[in-house]
Amino acid sequence: MLKYILFLVLLIPLASNWALLLNLSILLSFFWMIKANHHFFLFNLSSNLATDSISYIMILLSLWIMVLIMYASQSVVQKNQSPFLFATTSTILCLLLVLTFSSWDLLLFYISFESSLIPTLILIIGWGYQPERIQAGVYMLFYTLLASLPLLVSFLSFYQSSGTLTINLLSKSMCSDFTTTIWYLSSVLAFLVKLPMFFAHLWLPKAHVEAPVAGSMMLAGVLLKLGGYGLIRILPFFLKINKSMTWLWISIGVVEEVVVSIMCLRQTDMKSLIAYSSVAHMGLVLAGLMLYNTWGLSGSLTIMVGHGLCSSGLFYLANVVYSRTSTRSLLINKGLMAIMPSMSFWWFLLSVGNMAAPPTINLLGEINLLSSVMTWNKVSIWSLMLLSFFSASYTIFLYASSQHGVFFNSMFSFFSGKTQEFLTLFLHWAPLNILILKSSFLSVF
Repeated sequence: MLKYILFLVLLIPLASNWALLLNLSILLSFFWMIKANHHFFLFNLSSNLATDSISYIMILLSLWIMVLIMYASQSVVQKNQSPFLFATTSTILCLLLVLTFSSWDLLLFYISFESSLIPTLILIIGWGYQPERIQAGVYMLFYTLLASLPLLVSFLSFYQSSGTLTINLLSKSMCSDFTTTIWYLSSVLAFLVKLPMFFAHLWLPKAHVEAPVAGSMMLAGVLLKLGGYGLIRILPFFLKINKSMTWLWISIGVVEEVVVSIMCLRQTDMKSLIAYSSVAHMGLVLAGLMLYNTWGLSGSLTIMVGHGLCSSGLFYLANVVYSRTSTRSLLINKGLMAIMPSMSFWWFLLSVGNMAAPPTINLLGEINLLSSVMTWNKVSIWSLMLLSFFSASYTIFLYASSQHGVFFNSMFSFFSGKTQEFLTLFLHWAPLNILILKSSFLSVF
């Protein structure tokens, strides 16, 4: 594992050469991709670092999104908006994410988990183009830090009772010492805020709307997945108390998706609508994770990967429209099919993915999650019907509002798209649809 960490560390001094950094990032992601053929529970072992099937998928997603961010942020170089600092910040963020997903020691995991906030904050404040970006950064910082302090106390208590913070050793020794509701909530809260759970989600739309395209892509693509990944790691220590609290989390998750989906239907800002749709998707993921059965976990992991690619692509498309029209308002951006027909095709493909239509992996994840929630309680079928309906509704609303209608009459001199934009969108779309052919890759439980 250390060789990949060292590779990423050595990329930081090369940040001054954008093309070289981009090519080496692609090379690293392909090196990681060919490591899939293993027959062990843990591989890439080193001191406090290791990789299992879940970590492997999450690290591959982080490296892939890093490449897509470099492709999507070419305007930083063209407009000379401190490209060296931007590339350095993005590389450090990717390094911290790889450390988080590969750490097998809870304290190292916590430090990496919290450290990823700093580069994200720098991206939002440094390259965001809205006046309220500092407020958005402070929202994100305080929501996450406030919820994370009880988690640190929880980890220190783990060490006091067990004498170790290695995850594999803890899972054998933690059966009845920590089955109190307060302890459980303090350990889980940080991941629920990062997911984000309804009632603790207000920082996310704010951060997305104020962030540059790279910040939005990284937030949607990988940083939201830290919450789900953390829950997968921490819940085995609390299975007994979690079983008695499952009703609460599933109720919040299912109701969240219905309520937030209705909120999506009244958004007029493209990025805000896509950000709220992320919150809606994470509601079903929360329900699947808290059930902690095979179908629930596999479905949650599949949705996390699929949503990371699809939502990141939609944010990039919203940025392409913004770069042409200088507005993200759905009241002004109408009739884009007439002036950007090639982009309209990509809007259609990624909107189909967002509503979990075949052949995307989102469909596979939703089938798993809906089945697991219905087997837990058949009454939930009514809420699941509503959320499936509204999920399609807000996606069709986004597509129809932006692509159809009469375009704003002050728009002129448009070009449909550049090769670089089509390549970036294809690299979002291809894994989203090709991975369905190898679904066992995502069913690792």
